[in-house]
Amino acid sequence: MQVRELCAAGAGGAAATAVDVGTLVLLVEHGTPVALAAFCAAACGAVVCFTLNKYIAFRDRAPVSFEQLGRFGIVAVATALLMALAMEVFAVKLRVPYLVAKVICSAIVFIAWTYPAQRRLVFARSSS
Repeated sequence: MQVRELCAAGAGGAAATAVDVGTLVLLVEHGTPVALAAFCAAACGAVVCFTLNKYIAFRDRAPVSFEQLGRFGIVAVATALLMALAMEVFAVKLRVPYLVAKVICSAIVFIAWTYPAQRRLVFARSSS
């Protein structure tokens, strides 16, 4: 695990989360239905996450491919499912306040799944 890469990927995830939450609030406050706003916000966050991770965290200079985008999508969906499960445990079962639970769960899921999956599956360096 490379510390620079890990920190850059974490910062990219934080930036993506800020875009996601900011977009969600902006859209909802301007009358967009919540489900549509959440979808659009998540899509904006995913674009930021992919871009920052590709070019900054993992320094991947290869052209973007449909295969890479597909792998990123799979990692993103798995991340969302793991976050939902972790939030159920921390916020609901353990009754941790949901914003505190979000921070704890985000850190756990990032270290245990998101960073390793992006490094190995989405932005893997070729051995050539």
